[in-house]
Amino acid sequence: MSTKMKNWLAAWACAGTLLLSGCADKPKAAGRDALPVVVASVEQKTVPLQLRAIGNVEALSNVAIKAQISGELTGVHFREGQDVRKGELLFTIDRRPVEADLRRAEATLAKDEAEAANARSTAARAEKLFAEGVMAREQRDQLVASGEASDAVVRADKAAVENAKLSLAYTSIYSPLTGRTGTLKMHAGNLVKANDDTSVLTTINQISPIYVNFAMPEMHLPDLKRFMSKGKIRVDAMPPHQETPLGQGTVTFVDNAVDPTTGTIKLKATFENSDRRLWPGQFVDVVLTLAMQPNVVTVPSAAVQTGQQGQYVYVVKSDSTVENRSVEVARTFGQESIIGKGLQPGERVVTDGQLRLQPGAKVEIKSGLPQSVNGLPDASGGAGGQ
Repeated sequence: MSTKMKNWLAAWACAGTLLLSGCADKPKAAGRDALPVVVASVEQKTVPLQLRAIGNVEALSNVAIKAQISGELTGVHFREGQDVRKGELLFTIDRRPVEADLRRAEATLAKDEAEAANARSTAARAEKLFAEGVMAREQRDQLVASGEASDAVVRADKAAVENAKLSLAYTSIYSPLTGRTGTLKMHAGNLVKANDDTSVLTTINQISPIYVNFAMPEMHLPDLKRFMSKGKIRVDAMPPHQETPLGQGTVTFVDNAVDPTTGTIKLKATFENSDRRLWPGQFVDVVLTLAMQPNVVTVPSAAVQTGQQGQYVYVVKSDSTVENRSVEVARTFGQESIIGKGLQPGERVVTDGQLRLQPGAKVEIKSGLPQSVNGLPDASGGAGGQ
């Protein structure tokens, strides 16, 4: 090999050595080992003390409208599902047979009143003749008794007239309460029977105000009684699995006994329901607010993890490393957990990205991460922040 060629090879070897040496000595990028996480501050604030249950909406009053006399239904004066007021005309039944009965009763009364007047006059004359000694006692007693019997017949006739008038009033059926009508079950032209369970004409529900029924475990009964003695307990009704209230009411009824089969006690809350957002038969989530608790320590519930030693959180320290700290969760409120022991206001806890953490791990705080389950990134991308 020529000298020139040897010099070229030596120069290339030296350059390669220097290049490799420079790459090896290049420092690692700062922060490459830091794990991205989302954090939240531990807060101290006032939160409500609440109890939750599942409730069922019930009309304040429910009336099944029936006919009180038999006859032909001649008129329906409302539409199905219409709001009606107390005293509003709903149905009319054929009046003609009842009017004929009334006239007959009045005629009988007039006849018997005339006969009773004559019997009373005869009895009065008999008393006078008996006093003068010209009439036997037995005859006098018969005439007096006849007069009294005639008076009794008149009283019976008057009762028959009143009954006929009452039956005539029953030919017009009025709403007994203010509420909303249900399905119309009998149309004009049908024959109805008096007080027949199979001949319900319609039903009316009073829905403003309205009840919500629910049950509470008996262990909450002492707290309920204690707070009810201090004032009204507020109740919020919400659609299932939602936090937007349909209405706000107060507890107005506590049953007089605990159900021994379920260990619960029945309660009712009354809602004004002026906007008709609550409907009879509807199921709702019920939240009772017993009181407001001041100065409690809270963190987002997403920060609380459960391990073999119990519940814990990752606390971010001032040097951007994390510490595994055990906590006691007193209860939850919405999306927050109320901490009884283990945290101080102002500390920062990890709320997303916990799965890859371990005590002492260095973290990089991000303003937000893709939605994850237990710290695992979703299918749309990694765990990097925005």
